[in-house]
Amino acid sequence: METLFADPRFSSPSISPDGTRIAYLAPHRGRRNVWVRGVEESHDDAVAVTHDSRRGISTYHWTDDPRFLLYLQDTDGNEDWHLFRVDLDAPDGPAVDLTPMDPGSRVFAVDAETTVPGAALVWMNPRPLYVDVYRLDVATGATTPVVERDDPTEFFLLDRDGRPAWFVSKDGDGTHEIHAVDRGTGERRLLHRLDGPAHPMGVFVLPLPDGSGALLGDHHDSDDLRLLRLDRDTGERTVVAAVDGHSLDTLSAASDTLPPTVFASRRTGEVIAARFTGDRPQVVAIDPHFAEVQAALGGLTDGVLGWVSSDVAEQRWVATFLHDREPPTTWFYDHSTGEARLLFRDGRVDPADLAPTTAVRFPARDGLPLHGFLTLPVGVQPRDLPLVLLVHGGPWMHDTWGYGAAVQFLANRGYAVLRVNFRGSTGYGRRHLTAAIGEFAGAMHDDLIDAVDWAVAQGYADPQRLGIVGGSYGGYAALVGVTVTPEKFAAAVDYVGISDLANFLATLPPFVRANMTNNWIAYVGDPDDPAALADMRRRSPITMVERIRTPLLVAQGANDVRVVQAESDNIVAPLRERGVPVEYLVADDEGHGFENPENQVMLFRAIERHLAAHLGGRAGAS
Repeated sequence: METLFADPRFSSPSISPDGTRIAYLAPHRGRRNVWVRGVEESHDDAVAVTHDSRRGISTYHWTDDPRFLLYLQDTDGNEDWHLFRVDLDAPDGPAVDLTPMDPGSRVFAVDAETTVPGAALVWMNPRPLYVDVYRLDVATGATTPVVERDDPTEFFLLDRDGRPAWFVSKDGDGTHEIHAVDRGTGERRLLHRLDGPAHPMGVFVLPLPDGSGALLGDHHDSDDLRLLRLDRDTGERTVVAAVDGHSLDTLSAASDTLPPTVFASRRTGEVIAARFTGDRPQVVAIDPHFAEVQAALGGLTDGVLGWVSSDVAEQRWVATFLHDREPPTTWFYDHSTGEARLLFRDGRVDPADLAPTTAVRFPARDGLPLHGFLTLPVGVQPRDLPLVLLVHGGPWMHDTWGYGAAVQFLANRGYAVLRVNFRGSTGYGRRHLTAAIGEFAGAMHDDLIDAVDWAVAQGYADPQRLGIVGGSYGGYAALVGVTVTPEKFAAAVDYVGISDLANFLATLPPFVRANMTNNWIAYVGDPDDPAALADMRRRSPITMVERIRTPLLVAQGANDVRVVQAESDNIVAPLRERGVPVEYLVADDEGHGFENPENQVMLFRAIERHLAAHLGGRAGAS
């Protein structure tokens, strides 16, 4: 358990602009911190340049000044992100908060390598309702407004010089409207419109560095999401990258710690490759130089390319690959010499002891094709196993092939693990995505039931030993599972899950509500509409709590600003009054999901006990 859920010894590597150093995350003072070392050096030679002992760091940035590095940090999971600067010439010195703001305001995004020397672009909301763009002087911390929004539902896209180049707005029904912005006058010219609910997490738009157009994710004349070029003068759209039957992978819209939708050249800013979903993700090269690099990298491992980082010359590369039976591995590659060497492989667990993941597919009861991933325990006959249905969050995300500590933990304890990309999941086309409209606790839940019924019919799962586990939307799905179909599951885990859709929407941070038109409002309903509000309550587990008889484990972060603690409290209290078995974990130093290793171990120890008691899996490591 401690091995599976410990912080990685090496993760999120990137190479400095001049190609001489590597930065990465590794444990220091009991938390993930940023380390820096020379490209020819080992971890024994590395220096920890951040010293956070309260919460692990996940995101950092090189700057164009070799002296400074930036990183993001919040407080105990409250997501009030601040941008901090560290001095690489004095790595033991204190970090400097460059974005001091009142509680409730945060940094949303950072572009630390702009064409303006010594500057970074920062998206933040010192005005709580409006996410504005500022130019930040890294050395002094001085900020200059670049774009201040008048409407929180609209946003500007900047060119490489940090000037507004494109403008994205919504009309009354949520349709995304893309405008080119005249550099001289600021005049906006409408070029393209996209269906709103088909882009619930917003439109993927990226200005071209030469100013001639923009790249965007668009279904165009296909069910698949493809990468298109939108011409700035004519509005013409042409396909840049597409894979028939597969969509552009937009997981990074949910978190910048997930594999990126596109790789961009550090030298020019041009997109050099795009990622598409599949049984295994596919990375399609667009740039001829990167195609050569990718071919060389592909000979190093049978994994899937997850992240790449290069020097400005695009000769020295650090590449991280994804696997299903081991954590990500990282390689160094010098294109000018052909030299390649393994930078890191986590040897704490033997891949032979871990369980492979297989892509599966089957139809939903209404014929909609469903895709998922099945992981079976090693050394066990794959018949009549206890099964855990592991439901992803979002719901506008998707499960993918690769390594997951939770999946490997469950498989090690003897469970078949099934993950299904139910309708509403991204990555499987417009029809699959929009089929979820109006289907919370409806067809979206039916898809999950159809998935476990498929596993039972295939002989993998024992129908008397089915469990459902999920976080965020997945926690909501687990609660729906034990209220709408209480006879189906013998155990359930709700991890930071929604119990009351109306309360969830009412308690979201104010700056989130302005951008809910094409997701929660389109798919679930407008809470200001009495009929929609009544329907939300009908689809909320809290209104069906009396149906719960399944033993339940609930876990919650006290500082969660997405799904507030009341969502869990309000489920647990009536169950305890009725004497229904329920265990409740609250972590005082966590938010929307547990990050600190000791809290993850606490959570999964509880899950281990809970599932062993009610599904009959192993209660300890094999």
